Amino acid sequence: MKKILVGLFAVFATYSSQAQETEAVSTEIVSPWTRAGNFTFLLNQSSFSNWQAGGDNNISGNVKVNYDFNYKRGDWNWDNKLIVSYGLTKLQGQDQKKTDDRLEFNSLLGKKAEGNWFYSAFLNFKTQMDRGVDKYGEYNSHFMSPAYLQIGPGMLWKKNDNLKVNIAPATSRFIFVHNHFTEFGEAFGVEQGKSIKYQLGMSVNGYYKFNVMENVSVENILNLYSNYLSKPENVVIDYQLNVVMKINKYLTTNFTFQTIYDDLAFQGFQIREMVGLGINYSF
Repeated sequence: MKKILVGLFAVFATYSSQAQETEAVSTEIVSPWTRAGNFTFLLNQSSFSNWQAGGDNNISGNVKVNYDFNYKRGDWNWDNKLIVSYGLTKLQGQDQKKTDDRLEFNSLLGKKAEGNWFYSAFLNFKTQMDRGVDKYGEYNSHFMSPAYLQIGPGMLWKKNDNLKVNIAPATSRFIFVHNHFTEFGEAFGVEQGKSIKYQLGMSVNGYYKFNVMENVSVENILNLYSNYLSKPENVVIDYQLNVVMKINKYLTTNFTFQTIYDDLAFQGFQIREMVGLGINYSF
């Protein structure tokens, strides 16, 4: 009898333990949030000594933070991206100059419609963090001057997180600038004496990231905007190409190309290129 009771107790204890483990697994909550970030520091340096071909000693550096936090549950997707970058260059005998300054936040909400299509709503905000200086040494911009805000409903085609296009045919665009820039005339498209300009138009935003080969990734970011209220043919273009060639866990060679066309800010294409050795940290 004693052996039977011991056996029954052992069976009960084993069953109870398995039930508790099963319950713990079944009650485990899987978060709908995914988060990923990357910190990059790029450095370029040139030094000359008795170099007959000429040249100025120079050093430049750029810091960039790229952080994504996305939500996915059922028919809902909510993608968010924060980009912060800042760069300086110093030529021997000259003051340091800013080469990059960007603070941008993108948010895209989507609800499944059919196939790869989603009903969507998006928000894009971008400005700079530091003062800008023109070729005459005068300050021509600073934080929130200018600042751009776009918001509107649309349709999203999304194959995956690395390939998506959002079309928003009724997008409101706001341009903000401090009124001391418009005291004597128009600035960044904002009329004299005012600090904000409103536009209504179509926005198209595309994102495509792929690997050319092992350890070489290419990221494309495209933003287009056409203002229905004035000169809709003058499409605002902002395209950025980022190529990362991974050396090891922490070192990369980075190439960045960006071009902007916005006739309210500058009559022509603004172009920026950077190549350098990068120190990377993912979090």
